[in-house]
Amino acid sequence: MNKLGTWEILKSPVVTEKSVLLKEASSEEGDAQVLTFRVDRKADKKEIRSAVEEIFGVKVAKVRTVQYEGKMKKRGRHEGRRASWKKAYVTLKSGEPMVDYAEAI
Repeated sequence: MNKLGTWEILKSPVVTEKSVLLKEASSEEGDAQVLTFRVDRKADKKEIRSAVEEIFGVKVAKVRTVQYEGKMKKRGRHEGRRASWKKAYVTLKSGEPMVDYAEAI
């Protein structure tokens, strides 16, 4: 395991159309709530789970991660590459309260 601090693991929430629909659909149906975060590339699932539980004070059912490779970009004659990053889908246990991303900040 890496020696990352709790606040170093979770970089930011991912607020896209898909992530908002996942969060709203799970809360309306009474299912477990799904949160989406941009996380440190070195963080593993156990570290992500403990960071979410510590910051938000909830119990996590499962964590799914996706690695994104940085895209090549051109601007005129100059070429560059965007940074690679990791996204985590965190599913909370059923019965946990609604989580607002802004409440932990």
